[in-house]
Amino acid sequence: MSRTPAGTPHDPRGSSRFNEERAAYTVASAQPDLDAGVAAIRETVRTLKPSPGVYRMLDARGEVLYVGKARALKNRVANYTQIARLSNRLRRMVGQTRSMEIVTTASEADALLLEAQLIKRFRPPYNVLLRDDKSFPFILLRAGHDFPRIQKHRGARKMQGQYYGPFASAGSVNTTINALQKLFLLRSCTDSFFARRDRPCLLYQIKRCSAPCVGRIDKEGYRELIQEAKDFLGGRSGAVQKKIEVQMAAAAEALDYERAAMLRDRLRAATFIQGAQAINAGGVGDADVFALASKGGHVGLQGFFIRGGQNWGHRAFFPTHTAEVSEEEVLARVLAQFYEEVPPPPTILVDRELPDRALLEEAFCALAGRRVEISIPQRGDRRRLLEQARRNAEEALDRRMAESGTQARLMTELAEFLELGDVPQRIEVYDNSHIQGSKAVGAMIVAGPAGFIKNQYRKFNIRTAQTNDDFAMMREVMGRRFARALEEDPDRDGGMWPDLVLIDGGKGQMSSVRDTLEELGIEDVPLIAIAKGPHHGRDGREVFHFPDGREKMLPVNSPLLFYLQRLRDEVHRYVIGAHREKRSRAITASPLDEIPGIGPARKRALLLHFGTAGKVRAAGLEDLQRAPGVSAAVAQVVYDFYHHRG
Repeated sequence: MSRTPAGTPHDPRGSSRFNEERAAYTVASAQPDLDAGVAAIRETVRTLKPSPGVYRMLDARGEVLYVGKARALKNRVANYTQIARLSNRLRRMVGQTRSMEIVTTASEADALLLEAQLIKRFRPPYNVLLRDDKSFPFILLRAGHDFPRIQKHRGARKMQGQYYGPFASAGSVNTTINALQKLFLLRSCTDSFFARRDRPCLLYQIKRCSAPCVGRIDKEGYRELIQEAKDFLGGRSGAVQKKIEVQMAAAAEALDYERAAMLRDRLRAATFIQGAQAINAGGVGDADVFALASKGGHVGLQGFFIRGGQNWGHRAFFPTHTAEVSEEEVLARVLAQFYEEVPPPPTILVDRELPDRALLEEAFCALAGRRVEISIPQRGDRRRLLEQARRNAEEALDRRMAESGTQARLMTELAEFLELGDVPQRIEVYDNSHIQGSKAVGAMIVAGPAGFIKNQYRKFNIRTAQTNDDFAMMREVMGRRFARALEEDPDRDGGMWPDLVLIDGGKGQMSSVRDTLEELGIEDVPLIAIAKGPHHGRDGREVFHFPDGREKMLPVNSPLLFYLQRLRDEVHRYVIGAHREKRSRAITASPLDEIPGIGPARKRALLLHFGTAGKVRAAGLEDLQRAPGVSAAVAQVVYDFYHHRG
């Protein structure tokens, strides 16, 4: 490492602490001393050779302004002395530079990796920064034990075993581990807990563990489960499911119904994991997908993480210090920093050509110890996946901008108007729909600072309140919703309890909801009912009813009023759609639907042969057997259903 005489000694211990808060200072310095900066750079250039390496530009206090890499240090650093060719951003940086630090490397790829490490360490104000302080969780199958443990892992991968990931969030990895426990019955307890057991724990009772701690499964059997788990996580899920199906059929044939039921539950867990994939990634294998969106000087990226053809989640990234930097360069810098701590997959799909793509591939190959390809798919499933990532990037950026602008102000006004303790992060809105009490449906929509959270919407088929009683329907919906919340998340740390409940209705609905929650012992969830104003909403007014009987109104042109009306309109849209869907199912329902084991194909065959469901009911057993596509066994089921129901 070399250092020019100019400047003060650099203290790396203070860099990360101070650089985060001094970006405004460095960028906004008026009339920087370009001559002093150029002189310091030229002093460094005198000692450089045309070899690969990393350079750091330091200000007068020794703080890192910028970290860069070069194939030929002497040529690259010398470019900063050509002021006329620099952008305004780089001119400001040169004007603040008072010294430089140099590290030579064996290759430019090594320089790229070192550059990413130093950027994450010092967070310089003139580098594009991937500001994501959360480490990515992995699934770890521990090694070094006769009965390996499955667990969530964050941080350095120093433990012995196999790592699967990254997962986009703790929630996605927890959900997957829970499903894997049902599927493979692997233990999740610590070694010390395992050693102390003398009888099975609760996880064995609820069929999430095979209880190797007390000998309910031997080493060979457990080793087989471990191998199945590795196959499943490694992308061979189809073979695992087929094996379980065969075992289940064999158990049923041997009349071992308890084992067959256990295998059925395992098969359902496998189906759940694959059914939870919101992104169709079949045939992709192991790949990460990155797309970039920009708007109004802001940049957002979306990353999808695909392993074994399964979607392991996605995450939005919002890099900083992107002004006057091309979008292609931003994406390249983000990838370099991202894979500094996450192992790169064999394939990285991006939505645009990157500068130094070959160099990035070389560096990632060195990290992974195998070939890594960066590609821009032009057609097929990979292109569709990339387009989906791009749409997600645009939507995430829109949400991000809304949070920092108008939406944030609206949420603050909402908290003040409705007298909440803080800005609500989860708002639940409820409504019912029915026709004179029939086909009644309740609905809940969810919104937050970033907009509607559609994967949290819920429908409630009204079970008990079938009369034309809106109050009773609302009591049933709220009772079911919050009884379940008490059961599943009594400590309220799962993020599923609302900070505000909005009810479409007036005083009657408010009283029904308030009384229902009080019966459940819940008195601290803020409740507000929204009703049409004095002229039944013709003038755009709304009345907001509080639990204590107070009423409030907002000005007709209030942005907050428009926001609350949008929430109510969304729950109207959702509940009416659910009601129409239920009516449509009732209209198209057939008496044949009631017969167990009769699917759409056989129902269609019976109706085509006999004409109507009534004629199917009146048919004799021999007539049913003559219907095309209907076996003797099916004909017997249909005949028995209609003639031996008593």
